[in-house]
Amino acid sequence: MEAIQVLVADDQEGHRKLLDLLLSIEGYELTLVEDGREALEHLQKHTPELAILDVAMPFLSGLEVADRIRRVSRLKDTKIILLTASRDERTRERAREIPVDALVLKPLEGKDFRALVKSVLAGEPQTI
Repeated sequence: MEAIQVLVADDQEGHRKLLDLLLSIEGYELTLVEDGREALEHLQKHTPELAILDVAMPFLSGLEVADRIRRVSRLKDTKIILLTASRDERTRERAREIPVDALVLKPLEGKDFRALVKSVLAGEPQTI
């Protein structure tokens, strides 16, 4: 069985390493990028099953990348999880408008986050 492809875009190296550690042990194949522009470059040639995007990144925010993913028919089945340290209601509203599959507040809880990823990939609805 082929590994599930996951794109991780986060400008903080520590978060990328944490996500790599959390998800690699589950057998996911991760591509790690530092910002929204790199995420879009990757998405031009690849169709991951899941994109995990930090909301606050240089060049393009996770919200902007998610919005662009939703506009590309080839990527219509890509699940999207947004990560944010902000508890701002506008971010939540925008995430629902796009729509994304889940919005997760940082800091991440490893076991809970792995369970959320499995749930999102299974197509189970999440509260945003």
